[in-house]
Amino acid sequence: MKKRIIVLLMSILLLVIGGCSKKDKDGVEAQTESNKEKIVFKIGGIPDQNASKLNRRLEELAQYIGEKTDMEVEYVPTVDYSALVTAFERGEIHLAWFGGLTGVQARNLTPNSEAIAQRPRDEEFHSVFIAQTELNITQLSDIKGKRFTFGSESSTSGHLMPRFFMGENGIDADRDLDGAPNYSGSHDKTWKLVESGAFQAGALNEAVWESAVAQNKVDLNKVDVFYTTPAYYDYNWTINNVDPVFGPGTKEKVKAALLSIGNDKKEIMELFQTDKFIESKNENYDAISSVAKKLNIIK
Repeated sequence: MKKRIIVLLMSILLLVIGGCSKKDKDGVEAQTESNKEKIVFKIGGIPDQNASKLNRRLEELAQYIGEKTDMEVEYVPTVDYSALVTAFERGEIHLAWFGGLTGVQARNLTPNSEAIAQRPRDEEFHSVFIAQTELNITQLSDIKGKRFTFGSESSTSGHLMPRFFMGENGIDADRDLDGAPNYSGSHDKTWKLVESGAFQAGALNEAVWESAVAQNKVDLNKVDVFYTTPAYYDYNWTINNVDPVFGPGTKEKVKAALLSIGNDKKEIMELFQTDKFIESKNENYDAISSVAKKLNIIK
């Protein structure tokens, strides 16, 4: 009798333990699946112009990429250029719209990251130099002794390349101007500062300038272009090392999504001032890297 009771108790105990184990296992699996669902693919962009316009175009693009890749995609704003580079390095941003310089900086800091797409115009991009029309400035040498503003210090088209071409024309931006150059922080602020008279001349992204002129935002009686730089590579989409996080093939899926945007999403592409994205690669920006090293902006 005692033997039967012991056997019965042991059977009950095994059933309880088995049930608990199954419950624990199911709980862990459920938790794992839940964690998978919470992984969000995050995109960002350098705040190079009007914040509301930038936010609108990147939020719409995030939704499009999500639809094409079947991932949860979110746009995350950043306060400045360096903040985006830092977030990308930390893996907090998975895909970023960089300028040439910030793209180089981010890829230097982040192993296996890659420039995957750009606009056609980014193969031959330019900066424009503007000045108050009343000064009758016609060439770069005329800005010596003038109050001058760049855009962001980390901007390719608003600082790096303008400074480089100033040097090519015999102008030391730190010695030959009226005081140290100013850094406005964004391209639209640059032309506004020159138009207002706060600064006599400045340099900015040609696309932002052209857009402002086309929309009649600029008073061309007060400020206009007097010099356009030679061409260089600039903006690009750079993707982090995402396959280990989101699964094999994620990078290619995101790249395909970017390259597929066309006439069906014309409103998104208009915000980027283009009709499509084309393939890019890290080597396109070797010249930007060389210029940045020459000017001691990157090591």
